[in-house]
Amino acid sequence: MADRADVTLACIQFEPIIGEPDHNLARMEAHIREAHARGADLVVLPELADSGYVFETMEETARLARPIPGGASAARLCALAAELGLHIVSGLAEEAGGDFYNSALLCGPDGPIGTYRKLHLWNRENLFFKPGNLGLPVFDTPLGRIGMAICYDGWFPETFRALAAAGAEIVCIPTNWVPMPEQDPEAEAMANVLHKAAAHSNGFYIACADRVGTERGQPFIGQSLILDATGWPLAGPASRSAPEILIATVTPGALRAKRQLNEFNNILGDRRTDVYG
Repeated sequence: MADRADVTLACIQFEPIIGEPDHNLARMEAHIREAHARGADLVVLPELADSGYVFETMEETARLARPIPGGASAARLCALAAELGLHIVSGLAEEAGGDFYNSALLCGPDGPIGTYRKLHLWNRENLFFKPGNLGLPVFDTPLGRIGMAICYDGWFPETFRALAAAGAEIVCIPTNWVPMPEQDPEAEAMANVLHKAAAHSNGFYIACADRVGTERGQPFIGQSLILDATGWPLAGPASRSAPEILIATVTPGALRAKRQLNEFNNILGDRRTDVYG
């Protein structure tokens, strides 16, 4: 890890419009260019950023979902990554072999690197998407070892433990967080609590890019954030309602030291796998 240079992360919080991929991609490009101008090496965008989220019919899903990496959305993001010399993670609606997935693309200056398909589908997503079937891959990049998860995946500690066990250093979370049952709307978002705990207990950086706005009656709560491997925020939480770009610099080479809590305790080394696997 010591050879890993500093990496500047950007989380782009904005409001996609359902059913308008050309509009959404234009906004994504403008935000990515701004993040690049602010020094970003790795940009993370929300879940289903190209399509919008609240699908109503399978016909609508089929119209909006595109192949990864061969579809128009992925191609535009990969071209932008090549032009600007940066890495991009974005949630996209994916079509593959006649099936549809709530997916995330990782691309870099040399083209597409990998795809992740959301494992844990939330609410009515189950009507339109298949559960992910690509596992929890971790991709070796010049910036570090990058993993991805999407929104409700973050409610499962196993998601993060599997990524940590696979050597992830930075975990990118495209998300569309919604209000949780019985949540005080003025309190810290449960999503923020869960991801702070995950960063701390696994000793890696987490970058969560949420959306804002209300779509077909469904409100989204914003509050994107970038977390240190200690679990404490490096940037954010962002606004609950306004577009925003968060920027923070992380050091993958420092993870070994961050995981060593004191002379005796290491956050990953202390695991009792003889007891709980």
